[in-house]
Amino acid sequence: MSVKKASKPNLSHSQVTELTARLFGLTVSTIHPLPSYDDQNFHVVCVDAGDFVLKVMNSTDSENMKLLEVQTHSMNLLQQNGLPAQKALCTVTGKMMSLEELDCGYGLQKYLVRLLTYLPGTPMAKITCTPQLLYETGKMGAMLDKILLSMEHENLGALQRENFIWSLSCVPLINDYLHVMDGDPMQLIIRGVLDQYRNQVIPKLPSFRKCINHGDLNDHNILVKQDGPSCYRISGILDFGDMSSGYFVFELAITIMYMMIESRNPLEVGGQVITGFESIFPLNSDERDALYTLVLSRFSQSLVYARSAVLQQPENEEYLMITAKNGTRLLQLLWEKGKEEVEKAWFEGAANI
Repeated sequence: MSVKKASKPNLSHSQVTELTARLFGLTVSTIHPLPSYDDQNFHVVCVDAGDFVLKVMNSTDSENMKLLEVQTHSMNLLQQNGLPAQKALCTVTGKMMSLEELDCGYGLQKYLVRLLTYLPGTPMAKITCTPQLLYETGKMGAMLDKILLSMEHENLGALQRENFIWSLSCVPLINDYLHVMDGDPMQLIIRGVLDQYRNQVIPKLPSFRKCINHGDLNDHNILVKQDGPSCYRISGILDFGDMSSGYFVFELAITIMYMMIESRNPLEVGGQVITGFESIFPLNSDERDALYTLVLSRFSQSLVYARSAVLQQPENEEYLMITAKNGTRLLQLLWEKGKEEVEKAWFEGAANI
């Protein structure tokens, strides 16, 4: 969910240069802005040091230092365990992040600043995904959650994010924003999804296996590099801002949903991602039974919250509506085909693989 426009940082290149030098002792030679939902990211190339990402958190999220510490720690943990996550560099005073008071045009506000390693690669959204890459993406999601399950940190409790609208535990909160869909025929479908969630997911929650979710494995947050003439391998996992305590099946549902967005054969995606995920973490019967509704729930979250965010940041509409562009069509497709037909495509497809 987008925060208020005045909360999003809007640093100038001179401010970026000054922060990088003062906090990290590095001299910037070139700066390239990177797209972001609520924060501000820059690809900075530093003299004699290489490439980094300077990440400036919005002032609202910057108030939750404990949560950001856990997110940063988790990235380092995954990197240490062989997954291609970014690593946070320490400031000249030995800290992982710095709370800076800056004026971005809205008066002085406090923004958390981090410098992360730069991961080369192409966003998955810009390539045609092969079945093998979708399998590897599902596998990566399960591996990531299993590693995070072992994480120890004094602020782990910060991941119990009550009323966090991007968590699949909080799908009923969509109701508070559904008015932004007034006049849109998709509103009726989303109401139907909310009913299914109440009736078919909430009663099964006690049998779902708990974990810590990345929560946003979309095709813009996964980078790939070419590995042979027509093969790709995952080279980067980005953006841990939606991390929260959750369940393994949530990660799978979110991954399936996002992998469908740019696919030419969206119904086939589920089987390929499920197969990869279950190679690491097989689902139980209740998790399998809830998967269809959870995927529809994530589509519903994305459509409603993107529409709401555009009201706050109309100048950022193109980026905010990236998922909604195809998401509307895909949610309608899944809803019209129904649970039985979609599950048959997914689970028979997984069995065949």
